[in-house]
Amino acid sequence: MAIKMSKEQSKKKAAEEVTEEPETSEVTEEKAEAAQTAEEKLTEEIKEVKDSLLRIMAEYDNFRKRSQKEKEAVYGDSKASVIAEFLPLYDNFGRAESQEITDLDSYKKGIDMIYSQFGEILKKLGVEEFGETGDKFDPNIHNAVMHAEDSEMPDSTVQEVFSKGYKLGDRIVRPAIVKVVN
Repeated sequence: MAIKMSKEQSKKKAAEEVTEEPETSEVTEEKAEAAQTAEEKLTEEIKEVKDSLLRIMAEYDNFRKRSQKEKEAVYGDSKASVIAEFLPLYDNFGRAESQEITDLDSYKKGIDMIYSQFGEILKKLGVEEFGETGDKFDPNIHNAVMHAEDSEMPDSTVQEVFSKGYKLGDRIVRPAIVKVVN
């Protein structure tokens, strides 16, 4: 049966062995030097790992800050891009407003051209228009503000469109405001 010794007892025994045998003291000194060298090596490795960890944490913090700045820049850039698309339309409204109305037909033609230009800008930005008379009513994309009875139209059909709806991809920008047949 092996008996466990305390640290003090093992130190005393090692000291006794050192004093008894001179050859053993050299071996013990070599072991102590090897242990000290191993300890220094481990201490150096721990220091390197800590340093590496600090660098990684700093890199992550920089990445997080850079990502936030890029996100903010994308928002600003996209706003500026959309505004740039609408500026020619704004300019045309300014020109129409500054003209003297001598011929109502030519003025109407100019307003129709501006309206077409506005539609082209929306298409270029990926905005789609929806909500036509006769469409099947869908509460996800239509906002029914009135109901009517009409025996000529099937139930849940759009009878009248008060405002067109618009969507950007799958996102509804504005639902169509409609009158529905019950």
